[in-house]
Amino acid sequence: MGASDYVQELNRRKQTDLTGIVQRVRCWEYRQQPSIVRVTRPTRPDKAHRLGYKAKQGFVVYRVRVRRGGRTRPVAKGIVYGKPKHQGITQLKFQRNKRSVAEERAGRRLGGLRVLNSYWVNQDSTYKYFEVILVDTAHEAVRNDPRVNWICKGVHKHRELRGLTSAGKKGRGLRGKGHRNHKARPSKRATWKRNQTLSLPRYR
Repeated sequence: MGASDYVQELNRRKQTDLTGIVQRVRCWEYRQQPSIVRVTRPTRPDKAHRLGYKAKQGFVVYRVRVRRGGRTRPVAKGIVYGKPKHQGITQLKFQRNKRSVAEERAGRRLGGLRVLNSYWVNQDSTYKYFEVILVDTAHEAVRNDPRVNWICKGVHKHRELRGLTSAGKKGRGLRGKGHRNHKARPSKRATWKRNQTLSLPRYR
């Protein structure tokens, strides 16, 4: 076993004394820092490398803090001036997962970088912490690397805002394949629209 295998095993066994103590100390440190902060190196190097991170120029890692819990309806004093169907305030769930939200916030803050991927690092009762891997597409070390320069194309601008990252695809229901998931492609909305539209091609 190499060093990365040991690190991976530690992260996998979160109930152990060592991992529990380390995570609690780190979580205390994270709480004292801003919601979006750059880190010098990945907290989980094995996970970061599996997701495409390279320890070279042009790659940066930011840690993002996202508040846990459901979404409340943004109305003043909890008053909805409408029908009872729409008067729910508290038990609403946001459609995307927290990791996707973290990617979005990092992508908006760092507009000149492209979001490659992200991973969970810690959580407490109030927040979840994710590290987001970003790539500087203007850097020659990235543009000249054939394994990663696909992200330099214009179609990959703000992939995190369009559900093209791994977390975004999960929220769109695109993790599965086969006949059980055919209604998720190209999207649930497109499938619904196609099924609702009556098409009567003119006989020629």
